This record gives sequence, C-alpha cells and structure tokens, in this order.
Amino acid sequence: MSRALGISLPAPLRHFFSLFPLYTHPAIESPDKARPLTSPTLWIHVPWSPDADVLSSDVECLKWQAYLALRGLSDIAVRWDIAVDGALDARLPNLHVPLKTLPAASEEVKAQDDGEGELLPAHLIPEWVDGQVGAMDELEGYVDQATRDESRAWVALLEGNVHAALVLSQPSSSSFLSLISPYQHKTRPLETVLPHPPAPLFGISSLLPPYGTHIDVEAIEQQYRDAIASLSERLGTDKWFLGSSSPTALDALVFAYLHCILHSKDHTLRFEVTRRVNLVAWERRVQSQVRSGFRLVPVLRSS
Repeated sequence: MSRALGISLPAPLRHFFSLFPLYTHPAIESPDKARPLTSPTLWIHVPWSPDADVLSSDVECLKWQAYLALRGLSDIAVRWDIAVDGALDARLPNLHVPLKTLPAASEEVKAQDDGEGELLPAHLIPEWVDGQVGAMDELEGYVDQATRDESRAWVALLEGNVHAALVLSQPSSSSFLSLISPYQHKTRPLETVLPHPPAPLFGISSLLPPYGTHIDVEAIEQQYRDAIASLSERLGTDKWFLGSSSPTALDALVFAYLHCILHSKDHTLRFEVTRRVNLVAWERRVQSQVRSGFRLVPVLRSS
C-alpha cells in the first residue's frame, strides 16, 4: 500500500509489521448446503406430532397455515427447525418465498435470484397471497357489509375470551433449564388478552408497589363456554362462518382455535367443543383441506 502511494516506511516500522504477516486461506467447503429455494416455505412452531404432522401446535402459526390453504395455495413446504430467535422480530411464523414470486420484484431482480429468496413476517403474508391468487373484493369474501363488520366482533371474541382460556389451560414449564434457556416459546401474557386488565395481586392501598395479577379463572372459563356456545349457534349448518360462499380470514382463525382446543390436554376445554357436533365436523372437514396444502421437505442435503 505504501509503495503504491510512493511512501517509504521507516525500516523499524517495516520490521515491526513483518512480525504480523497477513495470510489468506482458501474457503472451507461445508458438507451441508442449503437447497436453493424453489417454492414457498413457512417457518412454524413444532407440530403436535413432528414425525407425522405438518400442522403447527401454535395457534398463531396455525392461523396463517389455514389462511394460506383456504386462499387456494398448495404445495407449501413447512419447517420447524428454526428457533424463535432466528425469525424476523423473534416471532413465528415467517414465510420464505422465492424472489420470482414477489409481486414488487423487478424483472432484473428476479433474473439475479441466487436461490436465497426473501423472508416475510406474518403481517406481510396477505399482501404476498394477493399477488399469487389475486386480491379479494372490498367485502373480503363476506356476504355484505354487515357480516364483514360482524366478523370483527368474532375475531375479538376468539382472540380475547377463547385465547385467554387456551393460555390458561397450557401448563407452564418451571424447570431450571427452561428458565435459563434463550430459546423459549413465549406466548402473550394472559393479562394482555383479557377484555379488562386484571387487578394486581397486592399493592393497592399499601406501602408495597403493585405486583403480579389476580386472574379470575371462573370468569374466564364462563366467558369461554359462552363463546363456544355462540360460535356453534352462529355456524349452524353453514359451510363457512357468517354464511359466506367461500372461506374467509375468520374461518382460518376459527379453525386454528378449534384445532388447538381439540388437541388440548385440558378435558374441560375440549368438552365444550366436542359436545357440539357441528363444530367438530366443521373442524375435521377444514383440517383435511388445510393439511393438503402443506408438505414437509428436508432443508439440508449432503454434497
């Protein structure tokens, strides 16, 4: 460098630099190489039966699986070997898509696709789906404006009362390894999904600061029972919720919660669904449609 610039370094400095020579080494070839991405791949939490299933055990991941399948997409690969820390914003699911499937990608970008693709967070999945199958109308698949507005109330009910009961039924791991492990599946705190924030355990009218939360378990269970009863009554004998002629985002959300509830170890939680024949039959029918849209493929191969 100094010679190129016409600068001569003093002999002592050159001797000092010679003690730290710069070596270059050839690249180390790894026996494991990632497959070039040729089809969309959804990163999800592990299924209930990893050896024989492709549907995630996490209600949020399952919701997006149902959304993709019910919008008419198929042959989507799934993988669950990615830790949450490796996902965008540390949240699953993520959708890994080839550049050629991105609507906004230019022809030049598509031509230079090296097989690595683009990773999308969950909130960008609808936009990508619209680019593949076409955007929905302003009613989003519902019969009319009134049912579209009603769907918002059902979403709030499912993500509030039903989700609270589902979280309450899940056992919390208290082992030492689970407490110190950086790779934990962190669900939303129960108090964040309740319609009314619970009061603290203690600290009101005392010298102690507010601490903890007081969860009214009986109220949550009653609200859950009422929600499932209303859900069953509203479905009736319809093919899709709210009388839609084709599946909507609400159907994807309902399926995700029903599927997770039916796989819950809490008998009381399952009983409220299993005693309603129309919900069980509907979940089984939709499950076969959702399951057929996904496949499991190996991510790594040996060279």
